[in-house]
Amino acid sequence: MEYMDKYIPQEHLALKINFCKKRLRELPKVSMQEHRVRGVIIPKITMDNHKFNLDSDKGRELYSAMIERDHLEQQLKIYEAIWNCYYKMPPPEYDPPEIVRKIRTGNNETTIMDKAFFDNLKNDANKQYPKPMIYPFNGIQYRSDAEREIAIFYTETGIPFKYEPELHLYGVNRPVYPDFVLYIPELETCKFHEHYGMMSFAKYTRDAKIKCSSYIDAGLLLDQDVFFTYNTEDQPLDIRYIAAKLNGIIYGNLISSNSKPNTEWQ
Repeated sequence: MEYMDKYIPQEHLALKINFCKKRLRELPKVSMQEHRVRGVIIPKITMDNHKFNLDSDKGRELYSAMIERDHLEQQLKIYEAIWNCYYKMPPPEYDPPEIVRKIRTGNNETTIMDKAFFDNLKNDANKQYPKPMIYPFNGIQYRSDAEREIAIFYTETGIPFKYEPELHLYGVNRPVYPDFVLYIPELETCKFHEHYGMMSFAKYTRDAKIKCSSYIDAGLLLDQDVFFTYNTEDQPLDIRYIAAKLNGIIYGNLISSNSKPNTEWQ
């Protein structure tokens, strides 16, 4: 929780609170009860006075809903406690929208950047350049201490991500490896995060320009689908910089959708 209670962006925190509330409204209210049948205790799932065996299709479906509800209720308590600690006004209330953003892939097909897109990305797929092997986290070797800190931040704040997954983009004859592809489940969409730490080197800068152009040609919007962070030897990465970037992207998605939050809260 080191990053969660210090650096979680305000709009992202409000989004998480509203997403939990929305899902809790959608989920059935289910309970587990034990029934004795011929001296044997058999657990059953109960909903609206109807009882289902755990090994039935409906029973398994309701059991999954019960587990999800328990998890959401726990998460909501955490998010609301953090909000109440830092902000005077209650969070805005709205139904989180599904943001439909698309990308043009190498075969010139248009793909929605949703959970299926995210799940199909192979994590840590870039084998073109050797790694220093001194920045490990959660079984992955990162290329710099800054990238490792970014991975820790996303892990601590509960944001699913893939590190350097392989992508085939329209108009590019070789794979592209974004530093991080994030999945924002509350919006059902993905975001690309490129972190640049060697901009003083001409080849690195040239490659960064080409990569950015490739994203644009594939239909991605800068500061909406893709965002960038930087660090130098004189200016190390500050995690608050990522929080601010992520905050802006989420807020931009919300105000450009049909589900607009109240913009008057502080």
